[in-house]
Amino acid sequence: MAAPTPPTLLASTPRHRRVVALGGGHGLAAALTALRLLTDAVTAVVTVADDGGSSGRLRQEFDVLPPGDLRMALSALCDDSDWGRTWRDVLQHRFDGTGELQGHALGNLMIVSIWELLGDTVAGLDLVGRLLGARGRVLPMAGEPLEIVAEIVGHEPDRPDDRSTVHGQHLVASTRGRVESIGIVPTCPRPCPEALTAVAEADWVMLGPGSWFTSVMPHLLVPDLVDALTATPARRLLNLNLEVHKGETRDFRAVDHLASFHRHAPDLRLDVVLADPTVVDDERGLRSAAADLGAELSIAPVAERRRPGVHDSLRLAAALRDVIG
Repeated sequence: MAAPTPPTLLASTPRHRRVVALGGGHGLAAALTALRLLTDAVTAVVTVADDGGSSGRLRQEFDVLPPGDLRMALSALCDDSDWGRTWRDVLQHRFDGTGELQGHALGNLMIVSIWELLGDTVAGLDLVGRLLGARGRVLPMAGEPLEIVAEIVGHEPDRPDDRSTVHGQHLVASTRGRVESIGIVPTCPRPCPEALTAVAEADWVMLGPGSWFTSVMPHLLVPDLVDALTATPARRLLNLNLEVHKGETRDFRAVDHLASFHRHAPDLRLDVVLADPTVVDDERGLRSAAADLGAELSIAPVAERRRPGVHDSLRLAAALRDVIG
């Protein structure tokens, strides 16, 4: 008689669990890569404020949603078959050279082309998802492009104590100053109904990881979306970044992220805050800050062993399984 097959990560996890992940860029892609190991019912709700690089150029020329973060989310959810991996590589291919295509990702061009053909943003993203065999769905957080507006102290290097109003995701993300607060323009953007429905019907909603002020916090500034996040019966999880003190959140500690979350969405409660041990410099203080948001603190290793600032998809999946499984 053959020995029984040992239990696997997938076998111990309900495949139908409905999870909505909110964010953008590489952080959201890392979350989706882990989540698709746990459930086939993943919906990514993606920021639409990018104004740099290929996305910024296409946004300006064609007056469309910036496609780059949407493309990355689709690629992260692609099927592991040869077909899926091939189309993922096609989407992610970026042109070299010195001409007009330099720097454009082929997937960005494809997505904008499909939007023009179909005249429907969500239908176009669903079509690309079917092409990839995506294990889930990708939706924009709003129905129109957004502009990030931030109040930053020390944005101008020669005036370190001055407060500046800085417009645009690219400038905010690359600032050397301290971000005090952010807003969006327009302040009440057109919602994405499918995203609101996904949040309302979810079992779990997950925010982060990702660039804090330009990928995670903007979701809390879309009125219809934050209302849906507040009203949903789903449990809510905040996944803290592995490098809480760098980039837009220079000199932050983990507790500062939770304080910032509360300032931007004072009525939104959490159930779980997930943190890698390396970001927990004051466990008692962090547990207290999480409790102030209604959440329990879950500490689990989710980083690659040899690259501490990079998420390990299997370790992150294991940590999420223990929380949401």
